[in-house]
Amino acid sequence: MARLLSVNVGMPKDVQWQGKTIHTAIYKEPVDGPVLVRRLNVDGDGQGDLNGHGGENRAVMVYQTESYDYWRRQLGRDDLSPGHFGENFTVSGLPDEAVCIGDRYRIGDAEFEVTQPRVTCFRVGMRLGIADMPRLLVAHHRPGFYFRVVTEGQVCAGDQIVQTRQGQHQLSVAAVDAMLYLPDPDKDGMRLAAEIPALSPGWAQSFHERLSADPPADPPSAWRGFRPMRIDAIRRETTDVASFELRADGPLPAPLPGQYVTVRIVAPGQPPALRSYSLSGAPAGDRYRISVKQEPHGLVSQWFHRTATVGTSVDIGAPRGDFHLVDAPDPLILMSAGIRVTPVLAMLHHLAATSSSRRVIWVHTTHDQSSHAFRDEIATLLTALPNAERHDFYTSAPGGRLGDAQIAALALPVDATAFICGPSAFMEDMAASLTAVGITRIHSELFGARQAVNPGSLSTAPVRRPHPPAGEPGSGAAVTFARSGLTVPWSPRHRTVLDLAEACDIPTRYSCRSGVCHLCVTEVITGSFDYVTDPLDPPAPASALICCAAPASDLVLDL
Repeated sequence: MARLLSVNVGMPKDVQWQGKTIHTAIYKEPVDGPVLVRRLNVDGDGQGDLNGHGGENRAVMVYQTESYDYWRRQLGRDDLSPGHFGENFTVSGLPDEAVCIGDRYRIGDAEFEVTQPRVTCFRVGMRLGIADMPRLLVAHHRPGFYFRVVTEGQVCAGDQIVQTRQGQHQLSVAAVDAMLYLPDPDKDGMRLAAEIPALSPGWAQSFHERLSADPPADPPSAWRGFRPMRIDAIRRETTDVASFELRADGPLPAPLPGQYVTVRIVAPGQPPALRSYSLSGAPAGDRYRISVKQEPHGLVSQWFHRTATVGTSVDIGAPRGDFHLVDAPDPLILMSAGIRVTPVLAMLHHLAATSSSRRVIWVHTTHDQSSHAFRDEIATLLTALPNAERHDFYTSAPGGRLGDAQIAALALPVDATAFICGPSAFMEDMAASLTAVGITRIHSELFGARQAVNPGSLSTAPVRRPHPPAGEPGSGAAVTFARSGLTVPWSPRHRTVLDLAEACDIPTRYSCRSGVCHLCVTEVITGSFDYVTDPLDPPAPASALICCAAPASDLVLDL
């Protein structure tokens, strides 16, 4: 008979770990006597990161004493006791390979339903002092699982656990965990899992996405590294914006409308500098076009405006990026601010070249007419589209700033897909304005580094621009973070590229930090790397899981 052996609780607290402050409730301790279990958690318990833990479908974490015995032997540890794996219920007799999603159990006065395997989070490794623990839990098929509280009630250590219902399709916790995290997943099993009503929405969505017949959001690059092109033409767009036609020796692959290229230039007396620019025109066989605004302290933009001439050679990386147009019949909103019009301008070129019949709503804001780049070009392209309308807003004019009232007055169709490009604050404001009028399909392009996803990690210092790491400079391979415009030499004191990026205050994304969840996957523009810990399921070629990768040569990353 299965039995509840221990009830463990812990409230969130700030913990110092690897130079970071982590807000976490992974540290749980057993409690005596009856405990009331409510819809969202056990009394006396809390969650530090509600994005990855907690909520109705992850109210109670369960782990087995049999798995404790297994890890004591596997790890040679005699200090593991209930709560060490962050679980609320330490149980006997509910193995991951036998418990199924949707199974229901009565414990004490309460009833519970199994909703998903454990989230692969780095905190369990932090708690145990074993960084690779999230990977080991998946690789050894011992993740543990979450309960949803069907009926609130009191439970107590020693209570029997009685199964009251079997889940649909009888897919075990271990099997469902493997479908998401291990190589060569069972696609038929994924389809069945996605149908189970009890499965957490996030897991169901992940399975739907992996089973989708649509092309990947971020298509593979057309070539590795950089290829030389020469500047074939230069055209002045405004006083501080110029367009540069780049010509290759031979045909170029057609980019997706809205993608960008990484440019590498070498200025005299300077190390190579990188900058990413959206392609701003329609590709023509052997040519791409970028448009560059001259920034007062921008090394690359100054080089383009002051040094580059027709015939100058420039190193160009392949088009990349997931902010790109997809052909569809629904209405389209192309919204931009200032020079960041370029990716949506490329989309407009594509629509005109294909004589699209989609309804296209062009919304652009800039300071005034003198700063309005591509004004005539845009007018010509919109004229070629039978269902296009144009709305320009000049912030220098009274009432000309684009905001909620202006968006509402446009009477935009709620079934439209919107692409927004501009400064971060503009994109956030416009996304909120569009959402307020009922538009939900919204895509934003973030120039430069992506927004960080660091669950539970609290910033204890002001946001800083990317910089070399503190301490003695390394002497190893050069690691370049292309989006952030920083190159630093590698030092073994940084175990992984993720560790180095964090030391440089470069925005990063992670959850497991051990090669399981793929949240940190990053495209490799050029160079090679080794894995210090083998990931369970390697990413696509020319990509790296930076949480467990170190450079094997000079390395340029799309980060």
